[in-house]
Amino acid sequence: MNPPPPLLGQSELEALRQLDTCTVSNAIETFNVRLRNTGFTDASIRSLFPDNPPLVGYAVTVRISCSGPPIEGHVAPERTDWWQSLIAAPTPRIVVIEDVTPHPGNASFIGEVHAHVLKALGCLGAITNGAAHDLPGIHAAGFQMFAANPAVSHGYAHIVDFGRPVEVGGLRIQPGDLLHADRHGVLNVPLGIATRIPEVARQQQELENRVIEFCQTGTFDLRRLRDAVRGVFPDA
Repeated sequence: MNPPPPLLGQSELEALRQLDTCTVSNAIETFNVRLRNTGFTDASIRSLFPDNPPLVGYAVTVRISCSGPPIEGHVAPERTDWWQSLIAAPTPRIVVIEDVTPHPGNASFIGEVHAHVLKALGCLGAITNGAAHDLPGIHAAGFQMFAANPAVSHGYAHIVDFGRPVEVGGLRIQPGDLLHADRHGVLNVPLGIATRIPEVARQQQELENRVIEFCQTGTFDLRRLRDAVRGVFPDA
């Protein structure tokens, strides 16, 4: 069994942050490590702060439920035992929350307070198939948020378990997975090729710029256009 790929250094992570998620996805395709319609969330997950820069970090997973009050009392007890598992994970961290409620999105786990708590624990943002509330407070905390929708209440949100694989927006995520997210969605980046992505992206961008520049010349030449496009799309 091969050992897992090493974690990225700060400069390597920063190089990925300079790219948008579409560019990273295009670069991943060139390695043929997975099908082109896999490895990213579907349209049910969106950035609640789309003007924020790309979010890059390692997944810390937790499952929650928001349905129904507890058998005793008005709210479920606040679990803090998962914090120890969280701070043992590599940094920078992204909390990935699967809401297992039958109809997720009516209530939320993340609000202003949890955003500050998670940021203090080394998390840059959160991704959930559920909701988030108190968006101005989350935004002011500098905490990035990807969710299905906003909500007005935390309802009966409580932790079910943590540290296991989760599924958010059709994407299965393991603890420790490297994620890249921006206004386009959330992408799982294979660690084995992660350090090579920025250079491949640069090469692809050069080819794409040639097509764009040709289209902007105002001189239409179908043969030359085909030649330019073939550099970007070899099958064209």
